[in-house]
Amino acid sequence: MTINITDNARLQIKEMMKEEESSDVRLRFGVKGGGCSGLSYSMGFDEEINSELDKVEESNGIPLVISQQDVPIIEGTTIDFKQNMMGGGFTIDNPNAIVSCGCGSSFKTAANAGTPDPNC
Repeated sequence: MTINITDNARLQIKEMMKEEESSDVRLRFGVKGGGCSGLSYSMGFDEEINSELDKVEESNGIPLVISQQDVPIIEGTTIDFKQNMMGGGFTIDNPNAIVSCGCGSSFKTAANAGTPDPNC
């Protein structure tokens, strides 16, 4: 399994999936270039699956789609949802990240640093 989704994240994702127009959506999780440290996480719902480019799996009852090129960068990542007095949000714990920015949404790995965003 590439991604681990905690029970708290599963509950939040299930609630969000109920609001989608289609009942055949999956959570698409991956990375994109940019952010303070060079890479940032990408998470959203998607119905489209490219059988040659995507890896499809399930974690804690959540159907996932991950681009094959992102798998080495996010292998072993845990997605959690934390609630605090200021609200709530998803947290990402990526064992491959060697540097993260202060907000936690941007990172770089030893193998793939991406291109840092000079505006961060």
